[in-house]
Amino acid sequence: MRFEEITEEEFRNYLENSPYKSFMQTPEIAKYREENGWTAYYLAAKYGKEIKAASMLVAKPTFLGKSTFIAPGGPLLDLEDQALTDFFIKSLKKYIKSHNGYILHISPYYELTERDRHGDLVQGGFNHQNAVKNLKNLGFLELKNASQPKYMYALDLKGKTPEELMADFKSNTRGHIRKAEKMGVTVRELKREELKIFKDITEKTSHRRDFTDQPLKYYEEMYDLFAPRKEALFLLAEVENGATRGLSEATAENEGASPVTDRPLGRGRPEGSTGASDPSRESTFSTSTPLSAAMFMLYGSEVVYLFSGSDEQYMKDYNAQYELQWYMIKYAAEQKFQRYNFYGIHGLPDDSHKDGVYEFKKGFGGQVLEYIGTWELPVDHKFYQMKKFLKKLRKG
Repeated sequence: MRFEEITEEEFRNYLENSPYKSFMQTPEIAKYREENGWTAYYLAAKYGKEIKAASMLVAKPTFLGKSTFIAPGGPLLDLEDQALTDFFIKSLKKYIKSHNGYILHISPYYELTERDRHGDLVQGGFNHQNAVKNLKNLGFLELKNASQPKYMYALDLKGKTPEELMADFKSNTRGHIRKAEKMGVTVRELKREELKIFKDITEKTSHRRDFTDQPLKYYEEMYDLFAPRKEALFLLAEVENGATRGLSEATAENEGASPVTDRPLGRGRPEGSTGASDPSRESTFSTSTPLSAAMFMLYGSEVVYLFSGSDEQYMKDYNAQYELQWYMIKYAAEQKFQRYNFYGIHGLPDDSHKDGVYEFKKGFGGQVLEYIGTWELPVDHKFYQMKKFLKKLRKG
């Protein structure tokens, strides 16, 4: 077994065939990071000519010239294979130290336990605790407040038609979808020059729900990197101006339905799912009014619901966020994707964690996914401890 740098092409070929692949490990994410001051590396463990483990890493000097190294969505290997994990991580540690790094953060796209819709462990389901044991034995420390979500929610699409999927939705979710359609809500793809509409919705949402939205530049760069590869899609749910037919009828039909708050941002922060109202916006759009918008990543066999927002003043009357989800679920099933990932939820959804985000996603069927989480490995222990001490002093 040997450890070496590999080309972007070699890495992409391995990534696309890895069971642990994620859009976060793609060369496109590496390019995005490079455009924002990071340096990207592609590293692998090889047996002969065959790659057995690999990772895309990005690095950036963060303190006194020392660099933080991150493997977003990686590394790509079976973490329960102790010998392979030991070799690859120890090789990474040596490589990082030789490149003036002091710490490595990883967030593998590696499921830890099998859970059901309610977040309960599935009896007889898989449990990859040996992977945790291997990381701890190598000196990794789990981060409790990480940017990547540890728990997600997803629909298994394999072999299912849209009609079969809808049959598993909760009755009130189906009712919200029917109401949106009755109200004339339609969904379409946004062009790059229209991303300001998307940003307008998520920004107002962030102000109301107290989270940090991404800048317009982020959405534009992600569009430029992924949309030409058909791996990113920005959708808008809208209604023609004046299309209020059936409003009183639909409102009465759904009276008593519990209000639902849309989804949280991935990477651990609350994410835009509803937007603050601004009546002046209607005059900006001559033929239609934006109601809800969402960004999706389409990578490998999975569709990931990543960012979203909805205009609060229209949510109850139009339920556009439900129609938008239904549109994309249908698309994913028809295009033969294997999974529809709603992305992050707030912790394990037991009685103390359930909230509108979890209940919204649960209404579409599916199950909870528990991942191994985000971990950090001190590479330069003295520098790591010094930085930790200084951080504690600043908090005072």
